[in-house]
Amino acid sequence: MSLIAFLGTLETGLIFGLVALGVYLSFRILQFPDLTVDGSFPLGAAVSAVLIVGAGVNPFLATLAACVAGAAAGLMTAWLNVRLKILHLLASILTMIALYSINLRIMGRPNIALLGETTVFSPLDALGISTYVAVPAALFVLIVAAKLAMDWFLNSEIGLAMRATGANARMARAQGINTDFYTLLGMAISNALVALAGALFAQSQGAADVTMGVGVIVVGLAAVIGGEAVILPRTIFLATLACVTGSLLYRLAVALALNAEFIGLKAQDLNLITALLVAAAMVLPSVRAPVKRALKGDTRIVGPLK
Repeated sequence: MSLIAFLGTLETGLIFGLVALGVYLSFRILQFPDLTVDGSFPLGAAVSAVLIVGAGVNPFLATLAACVAGAAAGLMTAWLNVRLKILHLLASILTMIALYSINLRIMGRPNIALLGETTVFSPLDALGISTYVAVPAALFVLIVAAKLAMDWFLNSEIGLAMRATGANARMARAQGINTDFYTLLGMAISNALVALAGALFAQSQGAADVTMGVGVIVVGLAAVIGGEAVILPRTIFLATLACVTGSLLYRLAVALALNAEFIGLKAQDLNLITALLVAAAMVLPSVRAPVKRALKGDTRIVGPLK
């Protein structure tokens, strides 16, 4: 893999680190299987692209508007579940399907090119550093700030109430916690992060497309589960670190697989690679302990791997 390809992979992995943090908030903290991200990711891209290209809005304000739109999508899913009592998964599927049409309405066509437009990455040109280096560096600063903000939030009073909501909603309600409110708030924050990732992805890749959200939930889950297989999430700090690390490792694994000519994989095999990586990440925790014991030579405990 060339240096430029490596930096490009790093850039994409950092952007999808925001998706992983959003999926972690809904999937792990709230125990809410949320497929809305397949729609909120292109929603963020669509809103930012239309505002930048069509209305000439400052790209930072356009990206902020994308976050607000993503939060609204998350609120809709949570509202369907909390108020209308629709099952978590079905509520998110309904919102995801609706967002496909909404995104087409927002863009007015299937895709919008951003090449030559001023984006949030344009100020980096004044630094005199290659874009291949400056963009990943800026994204690294952003993802560290997002991770630390997430750590602070989940350890705050509101964050603790949200964690209690996901861990045991009945017990949380018995303690006077408004679980409906924290579900709405958590889903809004989760999808705002995903929409932010979509806006940044569109601006870094130079285009927004209505189909760019297909499979984003799988990538987010792969990052969360894969990261937890590498870094045990004993604390919130380690859990969010695992999300970001998992996103980077996932992208590097995909890039290495596609660049390994002896394997013979091509771009159309991306979904196959993703499925294999997720399966490997889910199996890894169950085989890690027996392998460690085997390496230590403890033959009394080690048996056939299950």
